[in-house]
Amino acid sequence: MMDDRHVSLAHGNGGRFMREMIEEVFVSHLGDSALDVHLDAVPLTLPSDKVPCITTDAFTVQPLEFPGGDIGSLAVNGTINDLAVSGAAPQALTLNAIIEEGLEMACLIRIVKSLAEAARNAGVHVVAGDTKVVPRGHGGGLYLATTGLGLRDATWRLGLDRVEDGDALLVSGPIGDHGIAVMLAREAFDLSGPVRSDCAAVTPLALPLAKVDGVRFMRDPTRGGLATVAHEIATATSLNVRLSETQIPVRDPVRSVCEMLGYDPYYLACEGRVVAVAAPDVADEVLKLWQSLPDGDGAARIGALSQGAGHVVLETEIGGERLLEELEDDPLPRIC
Repeated sequence: MMDDRHVSLAHGNGGRFMREMIEEVFVSHLGDSALDVHLDAVPLTLPSDKVPCITTDAFTVQPLEFPGGDIGSLAVNGTINDLAVSGAAPQALTLNAIIEEGLEMACLIRIVKSLAEAARNAGVHVVAGDTKVVPRGHGGGLYLATTGLGLRDATWRLGLDRVEDGDALLVSGPIGDHGIAVMLAREAFDLSGPVRSDCAAVTPLALPLAKVDGVRFMRDPTRGGLATVAHEIATATSLNVRLSETQIPVRDPVRSVCEMLGYDPYYLACEGRVVAVAAPDVADEVLKLWQSLPDGDGAARIGALSQGAGHVVLETEIGGERLLEELEDDPLPRIC
């Protein structure tokens, strides 16, 4: 039985310690019959009437645990969300864990338990995985890499090529929670507050939009936040994205921290929000649908697309305008 209090290099050497860690930490807590550690490749059966979608991602965050989540739930939800905003219902995940020598075993177990809970809550299976241990000082405690498989209805097409002049821009809830929650958890500024990460699966918000004809495009505003999604839209379409400061939902504690430290909430990462572009005649329908859901009660219509030169323009609270420039420097150390 494994009784080590910290991960050692022996846990990555392919021998007994590695086998015990995989069985007692990963397999026992993931508890999924679809996970067979004796197979080098997992067979999957896919329905012929659906379009398979695949995505891959990697996660590094400090601290590993923060109010509202941890790197485990972040890895699951982040991967699921990339599928969901592409119109695909998540089905299966693979997981790679790169563990730094010296990580407390209790911390690793907590994170794997959280990861497993996030997967169960989302109805997805972790079907394959791998572990590696790197020497002390060669990692951030724990890095996770994932691949996700989802299935999309063949009739539902989303893309920036469908966006048109006059379309509306919507967001499913307040922005900036994740970025500020992680920053406060670092205690780098001797600040504390009630902000919790919005880390969650957006499947319940994204997939119902398949029933709304006129939804053009969706994205989850992670690194670079809302402003970066707006720039992606503006660059691809050569349209101006006009945002209304008074309509963009930002929680008061998040706004207060941003004002104190000089951060701009429009560039802060979210991990449980959806930005959608919809035809103007269905925007209110999307908003009503979102606001009827538990995770969408803070949804808002925040702007529109118009003819221009591909700029992102913020209409300010006092009636002025300012350009939101494309992000260059990272506003915070890596948080996803």
